[in-house]
Amino acid sequence: MMDDDDVARFWDANAPTWANDVRKGYDTYRHLFNNPAFFEFCGSLAGLDVLDVGCGEGYNTRLHARRGARVTGVDISAEMIRLAREQEEAEPLGIRFALASGSDLSLFEDERFDAAVSTMAMMDMADYEGALREIARVLKRGGAFVFSICHPCFSFGGLRVEGDADGRLSLRLSVDYFSNEPTVETWRFGQAPAGEPGGPFQVPRFLRTLSGYLNPLAAAGLRVVEVGEPRPTEDAARQDPRLDKWRYVPVFLYVRAVKAP
Repeated sequence: MMDDDDVARFWDANAPTWANDVRKGYDTYRHLFNNPAFFEFCGSLAGLDVLDVGCGEGYNTRLHARRGARVTGVDISAEMIRLAREQEEAEPLGIRFALASGSDLSLFEDERFDAAVSTMAMMDMADYEGALREIARVLKRGGAFVFSICHPCFSFGGLRVEGDADGRLSLRLSVDYFSNEPTVETWRFGQAPAGEPGGPFQVPRFLRTLSGYLNPLAAAGLRVVEVGEPRPTEDAARQDPRLDKWRYVPVFLYVRAVKAP
């Protein structure tokens, strides 16, 4: 069974290539689809003290800061935090980056933050339930936790969206949706040019059902107030045809949950 130490090792190894690829714009799913949709879902965080959980090398943390939030980013990977701090030193935006697991935020006092966000990180956490309890603890009453994940119903490797000669689409699954065994995915951003330095990423994933994501929020004292299943625009699909199938089934799930006032 994978734990926090295993997750940290994977992301330490991924960090140099990940930062290179994201900062050069090779993650077109992020730039064309996920970020525009998720930032709209988040709404304005301007003027708020915001915790970014699983911030990685800080790309999206910096976007939140540029939109007016006072941001603290935490990540389990020492290498990711090092790269985030280097970027902050080169282009200061007033962000604090700290090394911490989402399930151990003991460096922060209770009710420290107005809001918390997490971009595509909660599915990579070994102790999801523990992370929710810690996030709820450091949120002020009435504060929102907004996060994005791979959609647990549609985004795993056994999904195939196929079209027939008449243009009719079918969805085929060849995996066990109810499996909760951790897995490691090996891949590289599709837009990374051939010969680009660095090897494929090894990404730990902790498979959970839709109920496995939503029910623990209530147990942690967080009330779900909105769920989003974004759809790429036609223009985004034209720019990257790989996005087209996600106009028919959702690849991402967004959740907004609020701590009781």
